[in-house]
Amino acid sequence: MLRGIFRTKSLNALLASTEEPNHALRRSLGPVQLTLLGVGGIIGAGIFSTVGTAAAGEANHLGAGPALILSFVLTAIACGFAALCYAEFASMVPVSGSAYTYSYATLGELIGWIIGWDLIIEYAVGNVAVAISWSGYFQALLRNVGIGFPAWLGIDFRTAAQAVEKLAAAKADGTVGSLLPEVVSAAGALDQAPRIFGIPLVFNLPAFLIIMLITCILVVGIRESAWFNSAMVALKLAIIGFFVIFGAFYVEPANWHPFAPNGFAGISAAAAIIFFAYIGFDAVSTAAEETRDPKRNMPIAIIASLVICTLIYILVAIVLTGLLPWTQLGTAEPLATAFSGLGMKWPTLVIALGAVFATSSVLIVFQLGQPRIFFSMARDGLLPAWAAKVHPKYRTPHITTWLTGIVVALFAGVANIGEVVELTNIGTLFAFVLVCAGVTVLRYKDPDRPRGFRVPFGPWLLPMLGVAACVFLMVYLPPASWWRFIGWLVLGMAVYFSYGYHHSLVGREAGRSPEAALPQRLAGLGFFLMGIGLFVIPHHAGPLELWREASTVGAVDHGRALWGLLLIGGGLLLATGGVVAARGERQAMS
Repeated sequence: MLRGIFRTKSLNALLASTEEPNHALRRSLGPVQLTLLGVGGIIGAGIFSTVGTAAAGEANHLGAGPALILSFVLTAIACGFAALCYAEFASMVPVSGSAYTYSYATLGELIGWIIGWDLIIEYAVGNVAVAISWSGYFQALLRNVGIGFPAWLGIDFRTAAQAVEKLAAAKADGTVGSLLPEVVSAAGALDQAPRIFGIPLVFNLPAFLIIMLITCILVVGIRESAWFNSAMVALKLAIIGFFVIFGAFYVEPANWHPFAPNGFAGISAAAAIIFFAYIGFDAVSTAAEETRDPKRNMPIAIIASLVICTLIYILVAIVLTGLLPWTQLGTAEPLATAFSGLGMKWPTLVIALGAVFATSSVLIVFQLGQPRIFFSMARDGLLPAWAAKVHPKYRTPHITTWLTGIVVALFAGVANIGEVVELTNIGTLFAFVLVCAGVTVLRYKDPDRPRGFRVPFGPWLLPMLGVAACVFLMVYLPPASWWRFIGWLVLGMAVYFSYGYHHSLVGREAGRSPEAALPQRLAGLGFFLMGIGLFVIPHHAGPLELWREASTVGAVDHGRALWGLLLIGGGLLLATGGVVAARGERQAMS
């Protein structure tokens, strides 16, 4: 069984599953075109949404303050190592695709499944984060044209509760006048909201509606065009340029002191958050087969695009933290907040209007990408066949588009932007850890496979630096992100052993039965119980605190901690027993 789960999909099968299996990509891209491709891929919604919470911090992580500029440098270095490894990974498999495609063809079925399941986090939860940010800018736009919007229909519960705490602290300190209007409005959301059984009903309606609107559009069908993408990149750069140039005239240097209020811990925690602003740097890496002289041009373009974007981000951070005290920047629409906090209506209107259009394009990209992952996995037999069905009229993957659209929209209505950004980041960082480690493994496992690009300085130095850098950023994400991410991966293992292992095309070709045997069913059930347990436990607690909560009768979260650990322990026993039994059964058959 263990050998079977690492069986790779042959390159011939991979090519046969594409629409034009004998089509060779034309090598036409030089360093300038690649660099522009990278800049366009990197500058997305992240700079519009995460820079504020990275500077100000939240209850579960410290803020960097004005030292946010160092956080951008730290994140860019980590991305550089990972991008070089991604470039080699992509160049080994001569088709266009994602990390799922590359890993399935090189590292095996189980790793491919894990990365594919992990990419669902990147696309779906990333889409939630962008939708929440879109909602913030949309509401700022409405406020600036004199249209009122109920506070309880434009916010999530956690953000409203945090605003109440800020207002209470300001009243105690006598500093209510220093609070931004957005904070005061958010604090009133819980009082204004209708209640059921005493629970205030708050819901981010704009975030929900924009996802549903885009879902409807994508079911009918939309084509990505180079013109549209170029226009959106130009719009994003224009908004950022306006913010930096206009805002520079209103910077107050006193806001830059203290420079690093939370020291290196704050800088590192912010780096883990603003990684979201760099998601998309793999756009350069996936173009390895279309690049002239990739050994020379790939590293040039990767490093150049990261340097250019980092310089742009640093300029934004300098101006942003100079306009307002860093403690006031923790919103989903920080660039608009910076101007509105100074009472500037028309600059706020310009930023909000531009950001609404710019982030809408990012929502389309995320929503387009998610069904493609499902489609690829279903085509390989790892998910049910209905996930690969296309609409008879529109020729779009309508079932998975509706499924992901509805789920993402509901989460966007209730989720906090800080939590979803952290979950997106930990999922993406984990995928890049596997990619970096995979480069080293494949240099020894498959040394003769043609590579259009090789990571320089040998198989160990840069890939292991990439692993270390990504793990370093993951460490600074809060325990809640870790528990939720591990829980998601474990639930993925339950799906794999219950369905994917037996139905995968590679497995069927190797003689696997299409019906799950008892050991695999036990393993699937065990992983499912573990996953449920990981979502039951109190997520604010680290491992030691979790154990104390479970073992201390009368502790605040004693029940959740105890039941969660019991589910995890029982599930672990079942999963281990199922895997061991399946392995013994397979050895007996051979």
